[in-house]
Amino acid sequence: MGSVLSRAQDRALRFVQSTAVGPPLPATTPITINFHPDRIVDGRLIMASLAATGRYRSQFETGVSAGGLTAVPGGDRWCWESRMFGGAYDHAPPEERPVYGALNHTGSAVGGSPRFGSCHLVLAASVRERVTMCYPDSSLEPAALGTADACDLISTLLADTVEDPLDDYVEAQVHGPVLVSRDAAAVVLDPSYRGTSVEAAAQTLGCAVSWHRGFSMVVEEVIDRHAATVAGYRGPHVLAVAQAVAAGGVLTPPVIGQAARQGDHDPQDLKRVWHLLARFGRT
Repeated sequence: MGSVLSRAQDRALRFVQSTAVGPPLPATTPITINFHPDRIVDGRLIMASLAATGRYRSQFETGVSAGGLTAVPGGDRWCWESRMFGGAYDHAPPEERPVYGALNHTGSAVGGSPRFGSCHLVLAASVRERVTMCYPDSSLEPAALGTADACDLISTLLADTVEDPLDDYVEAQVHGPVLVSRDAAAVVLDPSYRGTSVEAAAQTLGCAVSWHRGFSMVVEEVIDRHAATVAGYRGPHVLAVAQAVAAGGVLTPPVIGQAARQGDHDPQDLKRVWHLLARFGRT
């Protein structure tokens, strides 16, 4: 591990190790990284960029996120990481920052944290020794953190009342580079990307490619079936955006991705449209 981690990364990991408590993380609990493969970074699709560089990069490097866009010096993400990791990354270059995933403690086919994307990487077991974890999400300034050797966060989550299924995850932070050919056991795609450039790029990653059952939602049918819940879930404005971008009334991950690339809607609104699909559109 010493040859993989920089000084800042090693310091961050040791800081968490000094306070983590609980039993070891079960060896059967996968760690996954959910992402949207068809957003743009460096002028190309994220999946194409991942294939070209061979490395999964953090928001501090790419400026792209399926969550909040605060990964700048002094921004919220910067402050959260400073707090969680004892200031280890305060003066580190962007490429040394951790990348974010989740424990897939339920064995979900769509990954540990689908709120952040329709596709996901399944990390190899060898990565576990340089992973830290927290619950709830780091944006909520959690008091407890864990490591693979000391983690009682799953039991904390299970004892909690999680109203939104998209919040049902233990966040994981991977310290050190995530090289797909070395550190990913598989990439799992939504079936709506079959036969597309996303699949073509995925096939060059150097890891296994598999598929889950997919996300798809006929907007009006879901409105009729879950009228009270859908309207209030992310607000009526977001529901109107979902109706506007749906292709033939149907939302799928590529439909939202195309809307994001066209730039006709606020990216934060489209993020919430994805939340609607992820919450109500699992097939």
